[in-house]
Amino acid sequence: MPLRFTKMHGLGNDYVYIDGHDQDLEGYDLGRLSALVSDRHFGVGSDGLILILPSEIADFRMRIFNPDESESNMCGNGMRSCAKYVYEHGLTDKTELTFETLGGIVKPSLTVDDGKVTSITVDMGPARPARKMVPFTNGGDPDEPAINEELDVDGEIVRVTAVSVGNPHCIIFVDDVTTAPVNELGPKVEKHPMFPNRTNVEFIQVLDRTHVKMRVWERGAGETLACGTGASATCVACALNDRTDRAIEVQLLGGNLDIEWRDDNHVFMTGPAVEVYAGILPDEFLAPARV
Repeated sequence: MPLRFTKMHGLGNDYVYIDGHDQDLEGYDLGRLSALVSDRHFGVGSDGLILILPSEIADFRMRIFNPDESESNMCGNGMRSCAKYVYEHGLTDKTELTFETLGGIVKPSLTVDDGKVTSITVDMGPARPARKMVPFTNGGDPDEPAINEELDVDGEIVRVTAVSVGNPHCIIFVDDVTTAPVNELGPKVEKHPMFPNRTNVEFIQVLDRTHVKMRVWERGAGETLACGTGASATCVACALNDRTDRAIEVQLLGGNLDIEWRDDNHVFMTGPAVEVYAGILPDEFLAPARV
């Protein structure tokens, strides 16, 4: 049976979305399906696959699979697109939503103009900078954050700050993101043994107290144009290092996000989402993902 899909992106962080409310996804290896659709030459082309599903504990459930077939806990840009999808496709008329994710319950709020979602603010949940929450097992106190600490990466000492905002993140401050070794250092840090669940890696150039530039190496996907959880973790890391205020604009390759780490420890992200096109995945294409 063919599967319907929708291509969407948040600041260029693009995913293939499949609505599982009226399509049977049993019988598929979902990681393999993600690898198939993500291929930019032989598939649809994307940073991964996101499923929009029913939930027993929230309005909806979101599952995220990377191009390397692994499953992620959360995706900030993907969450904004999911929220736009369910509203504009008539699955809900609510503008305050809850989504079940592997990273916990996430709460997007929609700004709607003439029936179209123009902006989405997502309560990403609490920041979790404690080492054990990332996890980051470098030998420090597991209940304390790792702030500007040394990490030996193949003999090179790199200063890192580790934060979880649903996903693990490692923030590295650089003088210029344009020349940052994202594609060289990123994969090494992602798979560093001190990060037992692997990690996303953010390279951050601080412009002033309220503006930063960011490039990101995403766990399981490589460099992407934007990362919502990464921007959220960056806001927390910048504040912990006293490099910025707690409300900042994060400038990514695909556009800008407004991030605020509020006094209640919750991180809020505001940005757009765009639906690009819809299509059908035929049986012949899907065959390698069937089990």
